[in-house]
Amino acid sequence: MRVAVFSTKGYDRRFLEAANARFGHALSFFEARLDEQTAVLAEGHDAVCVFVNDRVDRPVLEALANTGIRTIALRCAGFNNVDLRAADALDITVVRVPAYSPHAVSEFTVALLMALDRKIHRAWARVRENNFALDGLIGRNVHGRTVGVIGTGRIGGYVARAFRLGFGCEVLASDVTPDPELEAIGVRYVEPADLLRQVDIVSLHCPLTPETRHIVDAAAIAAARPGLIVVNTSRGGLIDTSALIEGLKSRKIGGVALDVYEQEADLFFEDLSDEIIQDDVFQRLLTFPNVLVTGHQAFLTNEALEAIAATTLDSLARAEAGAPLPLRVSAEMVHA
Repeated sequence: MRVAVFSTKGYDRRFLEAANARFGHALSFFEARLDEQTAVLAEGHDAVCVFVNDRVDRPVLEALANTGIRTIALRCAGFNNVDLRAADALDITVVRVPAYSPHAVSEFTVALLMALDRKIHRAWARVRENNFALDGLIGRNVHGRTVGVIGTGRIGGYVARAFRLGFGCEVLASDVTPDPELEAIGVRYVEPADLLRQVDIVSLHCPLTPETRHIVDAAAIAAARPGLIVVNTSRGGLIDTSALIEGLKSRKIGGVALDVYEQEADLFFEDLSDEIIQDDVFQRLLTFPNVLVTGHQAFLTNEALEAIAATTLDSLARAEAGAPLPLRVSAEMVHA
């Protein structure tokens, strides 16, 4: 296939080209994000390959369809940036990578929590200035605390196991489909609202849907235990950031560790060190000493990038050959 790859970074190109030795697609790499203006770059291609912050709404899909695009490959698990109903109506096939490396994200989730809880990021900054004082660096043990995991697919399942078996925590979970293997090790399933009222730490691992958008909002924060720590390595829209800031100001929220942000499309994956950030909500979030933010890097391991490249290119090869597409996603599947 002739494939237009959008939002390309150096690591994307390196891993896609290495994996493509098996498939022989003709890959064209573009640094630009896909939107209504850049869709013209897909002219002359059979498919496009996009990432989490590319726009794939109806106007973009119509523009792509007009250039002859019939396949869209998401090199990520999430698909909330795609209008699947429009894609189905335009007869455009959408495939994704639902399980590129659950270990990468689950391990990063635990690392992010530990860095926040033990103030490792603040200690690192101090030591670089030859400040070895320990005042203000007191943390808490994770062992013995109650941890909530919302979404227990492969990533959330590994996180639940890490806290239950590795740290000896009581683990509550919430998912539309409980996992019997997690229940067998003592993980207890409850409704999301009940979970947030009972846990010391909550880690989010569910897809972003109309039902899960702002699952952590003002009402949830008000009902939570004082000092709740919120960890999100899933989708930024799961959290109402303004409500989160109010929770931090009132000290109802005891700490926040984020690898995603609701309005990240204008920020993440770019070097903005010489720019003035216009997002006042994000800038306010960064002022809190008990907030740790990373730029959507939980997936970024060699193993994950290899798996993403191989799976994406394999799906394109299957689409070209008219073979079954086990990783296809459609509106009918999502809204069933």
